[in-house]
Amino acid sequence: MSSDFRTHNQKDAREWVPVLAKYRQPDALRSSFELGVSVIPFIALWAMALWIANFSYIAAFGVALLNGAFLLRMFCIQHDCGHGSFFDNRTLSDWVGRVLGVFTFTPYDVWRRTHSIHHSHAGDLDHRGIGDVMTLTVEEYNARTKMGRLKYRMYRHPLVMFGLGPSYLFMLQNRLPLGLMNHGKKYWISAMGTNAAMALIGFLIVFFGGWQALVFVTLPTVLLAASVGVWLFYVQHQFEETHWKTSENWQLHEAALEGSSHYDLPVVLRWFTANIGIHHVHHLYSRIPFYRLTDVLRDNEELVHRGRMTLRESFRCARLDLWDSAQNKLVSFKEARN
Repeated sequence: MSSDFRTHNQKDAREWVPVLAKYRQPDALRSSFELGVSVIPFIALWAMALWIANFSYIAAFGVALLNGAFLLRMFCIQHDCGHGSFFDNRTLSDWVGRVLGVFTFTPYDVWRRTHSIHHSHAGDLDHRGIGDVMTLTVEEYNARTKMGRLKYRMYRHPLVMFGLGPSYLFMLQNRLPLGLMNHGKKYWISAMGTNAAMALIGFLIVFFGGWQALVFVTLPTVLLAASVGVWLFYVQHQFEETHWKTSENWQLHEAALEGSSHYDLPVVLRWFTANIGIHHVHHLYSRIPFYRLTDVLRDNEELVHRGRMTLRESFRCARLDLWDSAQNKLVSFKEARN
């Protein structure tokens, strides 16, 4: 990760807030355009894959995987809706998010609440467990039983984290408002409403296209988008020089800037991920529409270099497992033993 600008003439995290506030205003026409160029190709490729499945399941599978990129972009737009940054009208943003949530297998109101908790406590060692990737400190890991350590190692294994984990999260866990059971009917309605709409769409797909259309078209699209989405969320916070502190020493803006990466992706990947890699800016000021995040970097070079990580550099993050409070960095299991 680049650190060119970490020590010289840097603004304090709080000083960035009034600067970033200038970029918060969404443009209704631009937002509508971004929604259209995401949803229309998604529907077209979905229909194409269903038609191709009549001749070749392998070819349909390939188109479905491509369509996962558009579904990922739709999830990123749903993410902006949850922050109220996509449209000025909050009601419109919420209903766009709810509809998109049916296709992303994510009950919108449940996700919005847990994601809000993530933004409010990211990097706070005393508030872990909702809306984040479970991360133990070296001390906590060593205090566990052998079985407890084994379970954590399995959880952090890349095959589970980016393979089985996303499948479980989007196919099973999202079906119930876990963690919000006692927070009112709103979250139950969100989860059950999304489930009912998904069930109806699934029934229609099987009725008109057969079970093969579900297995070779719909599920590959969802699972690819889910796996890439979990990777993005992981690498945006799980990098070596990230930020974790106990509540008494934790500060919101500092945690946002220092605990979120600038995942500097190639242009095509940046488009499909709706600039979500500019995550340090997003956490500092979540009301900025995704299509204005590049304007922030264009006008503020310091933020280009803060927490910057390239695609190649990011793969090293998969080996990081534990927070070492003594060194203030994430370490691997092997490093923790030394």
